[in-house]
Amino acid sequence: MTSAELRLDSISKSYGDNMAVRSISADVPAGKVSVIVGPSGCGKSTLLRIISGLDVPTDGAVTFNGERVDGVPDGLAMVFQDYSRSLFPWMHVDKNIAFPLKKLPKDERVRRVQEAIDAVGLSGKEKLYPWQMSGGMQQRVAIARALASHPSLLLMDEPYASVDAQTRADLEDLLLKIQAELGITVLVVTHDIDESVYLADHIIVLSAPPSVVAETIDVDLERPRDQITTKEDPRFTAIRAHVTKLLRRTDGD
Repeated sequence: MTSAELRLDSISKSYGDNMAVRSISADVPAGKVSVIVGPSGCGKSTLLRIISGLDVPTDGAVTFNGERVDGVPDGLAMVFQDYSRSLFPWMHVDKNIAFPLKKLPKDERVRRVQEAIDAVGLSGKEKLYPWQMSGGMQQRVAIARALASHPSLLLMDEPYASVDAQTRADLEDLLLKIQAELGITVLVVTHDIDESVYLADHIIVLSAPPSVVAETIDVDLERPRDQITTKEDPRFTAIRAHVTKLLRRTDGD
């Protein structure tokens, strides 16, 4: 899987008289984990839909691997917050994962599905239905389906908001493991400050709406990361405090 380079150039989005995001410019480094964090209602998910090609900006442009995004680009996969609605309840795990791969030869399709199942730790669960699985396992299926397409860019919209704290920690660690092994570019939207610092190489902090980039932050915490030792690191605490202060600003400056 090749890595992606993503660039946002003066992205604005308005809905009638309501401006959701205003002239947002940012670079997403290739082969890294970047996180967009901001207060509720600041347009994080709107921005992700624009990046994915599912929505169009009022002004500005997104470029992916040097080409302007008009529609969903090749090499992109997305994991949504509401994973339960993104899975087909009448399909087994392996069929859910294989669904986007219909155009591939059968042998290649089977290989990719098993590869993705192994990557997310669901071996032996291939013939379960989503409704037979916990929320965390369902989200693993959603991640596996995204990985099976061999994306160079993986977008994740509040991917762990609906699971309990322990499952969230496990899924965060799973994401970091997969990203390190595959070297793909990952962009995560979250409202959780701890999660943003724990996952990221690069944080894009948005202001209150109409949102602008309040600051971009490089996170110099070593990898691999650990839920205990990383979060006890004074640098983690300092970055978390800095992001918290940025998010408490309400003037958008």
